Amino acid sequence: MTEETPGFEEQPDVPSEAAKTPDDAAKGAGSADKAGPAAPAGDLEQVALQAQLDQVRTALNERTADLQRLQAEYQNYRRRVERDRVTVKEIAVASLLSELLPVLDDIGRARDHGELVGGFKSVGDSVEAVVAKLGLQQFGKEGEPFDPLIHEALMHSYAPDVTETTCVQILQPGYRIGERTIRPARVAVAEPQPGAAAGKGEGETAAPDEESGGPEEG
Repeated sequence: MTEETPGFEEQPDVPSEAAKTPDDAAKGAGSADKAGPAAPAGDLEQVALQAQLDQVRTALNERTADLQRLQAEYQNYRRRVERDRVTVKEIAVASLLSELLPVLDDIGRARDHGELVGGFKSVGDSVEAVVAKLGLQQFGKEGEPFDPLIHEALMHSYAPDVTETTCVQILQPGYRIGERTIRPARVAVAEPQPGAAAGKGEGETAAPDEESGGPEEG
């Protein structure tokens, strides 16, 4: 009688690596080649974050440029509004003061004739103070060179003591507000005497002949 060893059971046959067929080995190698080396997960996340950061930077630069453009347009708008406001104010003040110029002329003539006295003098001084406060400036003086941009010549003459066209009499003073001329100064002008320079030149050239006693007789 044969004794059986307790606990021993037959195991099914398991094919080993060596027992695999060549076709099975080739299929496994092909699958490994197709899969390739796996990329680390950390690198993929870093690339994705960098792409998002670039998009955010691009959007930020675009919004910053838009904001700067809007700010520049707003500043230009404010300058235009302020310039227009000042211009409208100057035009309104100039229109008002233009109506007062005849009154100022009357006050000036009364002062020249010694008639600006008593209560009339106080009124005249007050009117001149108010228009000066509004920016009205008087110009035009005797002896200054004639400037057609600010002077209006009503009388013309010649004078031997002037070297250029000169205002010799102020018939009506001129008025301006800032750079805006409300009324040019109305003046009488004088120009140098015609032929004065030519006569002077002839006298200067004749002097050497007189000193030399004239040309010698042949």
